[in-house]
Amino acid sequence: MAASIRDVLPAAAALLGVSGAVDKLGIADRACRVDRVLVILVDGLGWHLLPELACDAPLLAAVLNGSAGRLSQLGCAFPSTTPTNLVSLTTGAEPGEHGILGFTLNIPGTDKVLNHIRWRDDPPHTRWQPLPTWFERLTRAGVEVRAVLPEWFLGSGLTAAAYRGAQLRPTRHGQDYAGQIAVELAAAPGLVYGYTAELDTAAHLFGIGSEQWHAAASNVDNLLTRLVEALPTNAALLVTADHGGLNVPAGARIDLDADPRLTAGVRVVAGEPRVRYLHTQLGAAADVLATWRERLTCRADVHSRQEAVATGLFGAVNPRHLPRIGDVVVICRGDTAVLATGHEPPEAARLIGFHGAATAAEMAIPLIVFAG
Repeated sequence: MAASIRDVLPAAAALLGVSGAVDKLGIADRACRVDRVLVILVDGLGWHLLPELACDAPLLAAVLNGSAGRLSQLGCAFPSTTPTNLVSLTTGAEPGEHGILGFTLNIPGTDKVLNHIRWRDDPPHTRWQPLPTWFERLTRAGVEVRAVLPEWFLGSGLTAAAYRGAQLRPTRHGQDYAGQIAVELAAAPGLVYGYTAELDTAAHLFGIGSEQWHAAASNVDNLLTRLVEALPTNAALLVTADHGGLNVPAGARIDLDADPRLTAGVRVVAGEPRVRYLHTQLGAAADVLATWRERLTCRADVHSRQEAVATGLFGAVNPRHLPRIGDVVVICRGDTAVLATGHEPPEAARLIGFHGAATAAEMAIPLIVFAG
């Protein structure tokens, strides 16, 4: 099985001597005899974006030419979206097991759509995401875990589902984030986790390759450079990502709400523009499947729920989580995106950069290991 985002925290735990933790990534070959590990997730730092990023990122350029750190390729979880991959990172589990199967999901038995970024306490996080996290496992093993996160993350359902077991250290906008992380790492042995969304935000709003995206790349590189410089000799830094991405031009966008043939028989629309979950009206699933296959020929893989699960993209799916997957699953090919202007906030249609589907540009992510 290919190396995955799911292997990162078990490898970190193995470095810290946790019984039963397995280092499938060979991190100990680069960083041994450490008593603290720093894990940084750079949202949107796709493998295929590294060469373009490097022109504004001296540290990443050095990583690419082999003069700094150790670079290897991982795969993220499907869908290649942030909520799914945050939870796959922290639980070490496939989406079919932990249940966070997309950016938005229909709550079974209702017509409600749960946006995981806006999720608070309904449904309860322990019911919606029932698996233990590696943060909990580390804590039970006597390893101190601290997560330095933006203060607005605290109190959210996604934070509780993904980061439970960690001591949360809030950071405010404008604070010295690198400095805060360095203080936490120096304070005590254990695992420290950090996250930055700046690169992904710029890709969504302005596009990959835009001036703003390159500026964000420079800022991320400065953050990582400072963390490498502050790394104690008894520490390791693991840098990874949750997904890559691509730009979707105007001509590649399909608005399902502008085509009555695509809305016929559809009860609830969930997922996101690169992966759509269509929950159908009673008895309409076959007709919806046929219509979407006809309308999106060569632009998307359109599956029934059973066919989508059989692809193995979600891993083994817990039967309790099956209803969260649409009766019809639409996985975009190329640079296609399926908008839902009648179901989602208008800003979603104004985005330029997207991710979520199963292309290499979206699924391949880096792992960079620095030893103190």
